Amino acid sequence: MQAVILAGGKGTRLRPYTTIFPKPLMPINDMPILEVVIRQLKKAGFTRITMAVGHLAELIEAYFGNGAKWGMEISYSREDIPLGTAGPLALLNDLDDTFLVMNGDVLSDLDYTELIKFHRQQNAVTTIAMYDKSVNIDLGIIKTNDQHEIIDYIEKPTLVYQVSMGIYVFNKKVMNYIPVRKYFDLPDLILALIKANEKIVGYHFKGYWRDIGRREDYELAVDEFERLKSTFIA
Repeated sequence: MQAVILAGGKGTRLRPYTTIFPKPLMPINDMPILEVVIRQLKKAGFTRITMAVGHLAELIEAYFGNGAKWGMEISYSREDIPLGTAGPLALLNDLDDTFLVMNGDVLSDLDYTELIKFHRQQNAVTTIAMYDKSVNIDLGIIKTNDQHEIIDYIEKPTLVYQVSMGIYVFNKKVMNYIPVRKYFDLPDLILALIKANEKIVGYHFKGYWRDIGRREDYELAVDEFERLKSTFIA
């Protein structure tokens, strides 16, 4: 199986760390977050990884090389201009009929084998891994009717949204919707697929997931990884 890992972002929310250090190489305990991901993909049966790189690409390539250390085949696709999160896929010519796309900074115990299995069972063009995210609102929420009358008042509610985990399964058909050498994000691709009435499904995951893109989430991930290390890598 093949995975494409998006590892070209500048990680602006993690500055100053990422000024001279690519976000996928940020250490989680004793290894980079991207190495944790690669070990998980290896365990799930993936054999080929393409890393879409840009910012400080040479450091990522120097660390992972050709992937032999992990028993994987790792190649790289460099973008010379920013292409967003979906645009880099248009540069790849050797994609499998079904392939995984994911961010390189996700800490999760998601079973990738089950995700791929679910995607195929659904006969979908795209499957998005989803997670319930609670958002605390530190204000009173007021609801009114058409006559400006207040009909409800909710003090500091907690709202729950289904959010993307930054992990997707695609059929190669989606390449028809990605412009070549133009900035194009994954949300743009999903909206284009919806407009074209393509089948897109969500895989609702209830295990552990944390995006380390923000400093507070990164620090939590470091603490949790130390305590739950066996959950993430065998």
